[in-house]
Amino acid sequence: MYMPAHFEETRADVLHRLIDDCPLGALVTVGPHGLDANHLPFELDASSGPHGTLRAHVARANPVWREAAERPDALVIFQGPSAYISPNWYPSKHEAHRQVPTYNYMVVHAHGRITVRDDERFVRGLVARLTRRMEAGEPAPWKIGDAPEDFIAQMLGAIVGIEIELTRLVGKWKLSQNKDTADRQGALDALRERGSDAQRAVSAAMDTAMGNE
Repeated sequence: MYMPAHFEETRADVLHRLIDDCPLGALVTVGPHGLDANHLPFELDASSGPHGTLRAHVARANPVWREAAERPDALVIFQGPSAYISPNWYPSKHEAHRQVPTYNYMVVHAHGRITVRDDERFVRGLVARLTRRMEAGEPAPWKIGDAPEDFIAQMLGAIVGIEIELTRLVGKWKLSQNKDTADRQGALDALRERGSDAQRAVSAAMDTAMGNE
């Protein structure tokens, strides 16, 4: 990933927080037919390994877990909030007209090696934890015990667990750090005024990057 120094984010807690907040990752691997990508919700164990460990499950019919035995190297991409930035939001554009459109975004690239965990206990625990987390906001959260045990056993038998101990985390926080203060503030204010969830999230991150919070 191209990384100008002013966009680099290296703080482990910040990178882990984005993964926790945006757990649907794109698992990129190299199979016998070249590059492949699978989109999976991941659990992050930040305390396991030097950079953390990711855990997920895939369909047993998905060849990625078998291919990982020969080619275990993997990249998981976690995309945080993003927002379009109009040049009209920069005060300097109205003076010199020397600005162009861009996108602001936050992204984490997590590198590691896949270990296959094809055992019922691992998969059941992972599914239970992911379910508790995803259902936490529901008035009556669904849990594994709500379904018949024979049905759950059948479903668990149809998936395989994977674990990725991370060897490297790369974070890019592109938040207009290459612009002057007035232009950064202009873009921030415009995003905040428009008010979608993603725009508000990007404006808040820009505010933090400017040292306003």
